[in-house]
Amino acid sequence: MKVGNLSSMTGGWFIGNFEPSLFKTNDCEVAVKSYKKGDKEGKHYHKVATEYTAIIQGKVRMFDQIFSAGDIIVVEPGDVTSFEALEDSVNVVVKMPGQNNDKYLVEE
Repeated sequence: MKVGNLSSMTGGWFIGNFEPSLFKTNDCEVAVKSYKKGDKEGKHYHKVATEYTAIIQGKVRMFDQIFSAGDIIVVEPGDVTSFEALEDSVNVVVKMPGQNNDKYLVEE
């Protein structure tokens, strides 16, 4: 048996080819991410990975749309989006394949 805790993971990421990780793989990356109302991430895209974001709690803005609990947003390679937590929020994020250094910031 192996036990971890999200508080010891970087940004909630716990599966993927990075440290710390409970399972090292390049097949995918998995995170549980918690945000406070007003938290933001700048515009970015991925060249290789497809990112699946499931909103578990709260409301967020991506692609200039509002999403809430139960919504799943698929961000395909080349899609440019930013992120803003409109309420305290919890998301599960899966990126496939796992691809280190596949986040490209876009000037706003």
